[in-house]
This record gives sequence, structure tokens and C-alpha cells, in this order.
Amino acid sequence: MICTVARIRSRRRRRSDSSRERRPHSAILVAGYAYLSWRLTSSAPARLALAVPFLLIWIVPVIYWIEGRESTHWTDEVLHGLCYICMGWLNFLFVLSVGRDGLILVTAIPALSAVHDLLRDAGATWVFLGSLGALGAGVLAALRGPHVRHVDVPVEGLAPDLDGFRIVQISDLHIGPTIRRGYVRRVVDMTNELAPDLIALTGDIVDGPVPRLARHVAPLAELAQGGRAFLVLGNHDYYAGAGPWVAQFESMGLRVLLNSHISVAPGAARLIVGGVIDPAARAVDIEARPRPDLASAIDAGVAFRLLLAHNPKIAPLAESAGFDLQLSGHTHGDQTNVRATAVSRLGLSKG
Repeated sequence: MICTVARIRSRRRRRSDSSRERRPHSAILVAGYAYLSWRLTSSAPARLALAVPFLLIWIVPVIYWIEGRESTHWTDEVLHGLCYICMGWLNFLFVLSVGRDGLILVTAIPALSAVHDLLRDAGATWVFLGSLGALGAGVLAALRGPHVRHVDVPVEGLAPDLDGFRIVQISDLHIGPTIRRGYVRRVVDMTNELAPDLIALTGDIVDGPVPRLARHVAPLAELAQGGRAFLVLGNHDYYAGAGPWVAQFESMGLRVLLNSHISVAPGAARLIVGGVIDPAARAVDIEARPRPDLASAIDAGVAFRLLLAHNPKIAPLAESAGFDLQLSGHTHGDQTNVRATAVSRLGLSKG
């Protein structure tokens, strides 16, 4: 049984809404630039060079807020990729700079004067070198592909036919300028090797429009065999064009849940798979919001209820709606990588 109670509309946000969102975004970048240029640079050319990555991070979301994220031109893809790289590098640069300043304060005593002087005089160079090294390590780790994490989920009173039920969760692939078809192919192969009973794709699957990314996303269609793959949209999927992507995912056989549920029956047990839209849906429909109560099929009687929600902040609403387990993405787990894709194998067991 399929119960769909939400729809995607293509209403644009008002320009005033975009302006309100740009202000905190711009303020954070200005503050970050002011701090790093003060602590790490000593000349006008160096300050100008440091401004470039901040400008790239600022301009990409501004363009998207004004014109949308559906451009298929190659320059959009290059700009998008540079934005991600700059964001990762500046993250490491900021953390290491704060660490250096903390050590400068700690060593401001006569007994540690030599260390203090070294940190003050040469520390900026080491901060730059360390941030570049960390960025390189993060890129290599991301390109090697995701690692599988095995999780056992004990559930009190679990139906016998659900004992050992295998779920593979895939989240935050961000297929786009930096994640391509080869990477997706590895994720699909890893997933199939785990022999899952159910596959949960919990959002942020794409970072770009359908015409540009359809061939890179295509391997995911193999996961849909037997109707076992369920998908919810994340905030980046909405930015990339929710309507076209829902149609594309459904044409691949993936079962997209939009404040809706699907009931499956493993043996004599009953499993309700619910999925909610992301809070970012308000970008295309000001009245849209996640509704776990509409996705729980509470009138369906006794069942194990599984909620797929990209944003984990939905958890209190999920609990109130009667869900037994929620699977989410969004936080990227270990954010030291440029991109952290989550592939988890979960096994349900009697508690």
C-alpha cells in the first residue's frame, strides 16, 4: 500500500526571503576573513589572495538564491567544485589558526618564551602548510570511497520475522562536481555485497540538475530491484530541483517518500517505511514542512515503524508519531573529510 500526501511545487522564494538568508551567510564569511587575515597575513597581496576563497564560497550560494541551481553550463560545475574545496581548506585553516592562538596564550610565560616566540613568528606558515596537508588527506580519503559501518539495533518485542532484518543506509552522496559515476558505482557494489533486505537513501543524493548528473546517478537504479530501495530528499536535493529529481528517481525504480509511507510484509511481520520531506522544502513551497504524523500509518495497527528523514532534528516529531526507529543523514558524521558519505549496514535484533 502506498499513501502519498505531499507534492512538490515549483514556487520560487520571494527575493526578500533570499536577502534575509544572505545576510547571516555574508556576516559569517566577513568575520572569518577578518580574523584569518588579522592573524595570518601581514601584507596587502597576502590579504587579497586570502579573500579569493572567501569570495568563491560567498558567490555560489548567492547565485543559487538568485537564479536557482538548475544551470547545466560547465562553468557552474567548476565553480561549485572550487567552492567545496575552498570551504574544506578554510575550515582546516580556521581550526588550526584558533589552535595556534590558544597555544600562544598558554605559552605566554617566561619558562616557555622560546616556544611562544616560535609560534608567534613562524606559526602562521605552519598553519597554512598544515591546512593544505589536511585538505589533501581529506580529498584522498573521500575519493577512496566510503567505509561500511555495521550497527546492530536491538528492539524490544521485535517480530520474529524481522529478527536479523538487514538495512543498508546510504546518505549524503552529493553526486556532482566532486563525486562522479565511478564513486557511485563503488557505493552500489558495496551495497549489493551486503545483501540488504531494505535500502534507505536518506537525502542529499545530488548537487546539480538532472541533465548534468543523470548518467552519474544511473548506477543507483540497480538498488531498486525488488522494490527494496526507499528515498527521501535532503536540502541539497531541493536546491538542485526537487520536482525533476523526484521524477528521475522514480523512473529509476526508487520509491520516493514525501510525507508518505509504504507498507511491506517480511514474512508474517509488518514493516511501515515512512519518509518525510526536508525543512528545505520551504524553498519551493512556503507551506511545506516535514510531517511524520502523515507518514506513520498509525491506523494500520501493530507494525514496526521506520522513518527516513534527512534531518535528524525531526526525531522528537517522529517519536510523537509512533516511529520505532529513525534513519537520518545531513550531519556528515566525520566532517574532517571534504565529503563524508555514510554507508551503514544495520541489523534489527530482539532486545
